[in-house]
Amino acid sequence: MELDPSCLTEISVVVPVYRSVATLELLVSRLEKTLGGLVRSHEIILVNDGSPDDSWAAIESLSRRNSSVAGINLMRNYGQHAALAAGIRACRGQVIVTLDDDLQTPPEEMPKLLEKLQEGFDLVYGARTKEAHGLFRNACSRIGKNLLAKVLGVGVATSLSSYKAFRGALRQPLLRHHGPVVFLDALLCWGTTRVGSVEVEHHQRKEGSSGYNWPKLLRHYANMTTSFSQFPLQVASFLGVVTMITGFSLFLFVLIIYWIRGIPVPGFTFVAASITLFSGIQLFILGVIGEYLARMHQNLIGMPPYVIRQTVGAPAHLSGSADEKDKA
Repeated sequence: MELDPSCLTEISVVVPVYRSVATLELLVSRLEKTLGGLVRSHEIILVNDGSPDDSWAAIESLSRRNSSVAGINLMRNYGQHAALAAGIRACRGQVIVTLDDDLQTPPEEMPKLLEKLQEGFDLVYGARTKEAHGLFRNACSRIGKNLLAKVLGVGVATSLSSYKAFRGALRQPLLRHHGPVVFLDALLCWGTTRVGSVEVEHHQRKEGSSGYNWPKLLRHYANMTTSFSQFPLQVASFLGVVTMITGFSLFLFVLIIYWIRGIPVPGFTFVAASITLFSGIQLFILGVIGEYLARMHQNLIGMPPYVIRQTVGAPAHLSGSADEKDKA
């Protein structure tokens, strides 16, 4: 199937930037070459997510030399999904494409996503044929995808990646989202059931290393499950029922032994193990409830997902902070 450029009058490409000063020039060059033959107009929005290197200076330089490049500089590092939210809220394309800044997912694969989108899908993921991360990242990626599929109930979630194309109308859930935690895939999948995927190449990282480590990944998965689903509460409820049944069974066991033998059940180890089991489950359930209360507290105090320090090469629709855009 050939891509019909007349159906795509404008594409917005949003790229979160972190420690990528060495790849930005090449990334924009390859994006321009790819987009030039696809659509009549496009924009590239680079969102500097509090990068400690000279990424913002590189974005400013690229924007001055190329009118289709705009930049958003966040006040600090808010995370990949918050940076994407800032860029997506600012873009104006009929179709929006997001990809990483490390060139592991080639910009030249973009026509595959756009062709699939024209088959009637609203959201298309670039499913990687083979993960080119390390063993740790590959394992965490598989766990995260299966977890999202369970949480959202979307089968194609197992193919999710940061390389995706979706219709501009899917921005609506994100524009209405006011919470401090942003999980883009959950918001997009809530907006439509027409979700597809297409295989794309995934190359080894040429510069730098991944910014994800154990603490960040654990925090990301905790935010994902407690902010956008009731699955942890359902697990806690299930454990509560199991604990109640187990406790009642043990109580019956003690009574039956006493009735049959006429003596209480001996064994300090048995009692201590039972108390430890039940206490641990109760603390786990309290921890899950506490996570939800913390999310409610953050929403009540109006904590923003990000704050914009400055923009460059930005038309009027790019300026302003997250709060200003929510009021608009």
